[in-house]
Amino acid sequence: MASNNAADKGASIDQAVTATLLPEGYRPSADEEFMNPLQLEYFRRKLMDWRAELLNEANQTLENLSTESLHKPDQMDRAQIESSAALDLRTRDRERKLIQKIESALRRIEDGSYGYCEDTDEQISLERLEARPIASMTLQAQERHEKMERIHRDD
Repeated sequence: MASNNAADKGASIDQAVTATLLPEGYRPSADEEFMNPLQLEYFRRKLMDWRAELLNEANQTLENLSTESLHKPDQMDRAQIESSAALDLRTRDRERKLIQKIESALRRIEDGSYGYCEDTDEQISLERLEARPIASMTLQAQERHEKMERIHRDD
């Protein structure tokens, strides 16, 4: 039964977000209700724009890699092209992981959990979300999580 309520909540939030038009120059404010339809739409658009930018860069990299010629007569030229391509591919792999986090944040907007810490259910500050819209934990929870990872990694 709880999953139906969550689905209903997510559907109603999704409808409210879809119907929301952002005023020109809108910025989320602590003076308004946390994660109201305007804030949700603001962050949804921010995430969608970021994802589109990353996908565009990935497509540009693919295009560049397919047009770069490794048939250069000079070994130094070939080595430089290969080194540059390897760096581009590593960068795109990091961006692929970032796109997955963006997708996860968009799903949280849809299901109504965006803006709330996945560990504590506390509100994530608007400042943190503005700086890192994919954040899924409060700063304190993230620091605890990273500290625990370091402790367990060092064992």
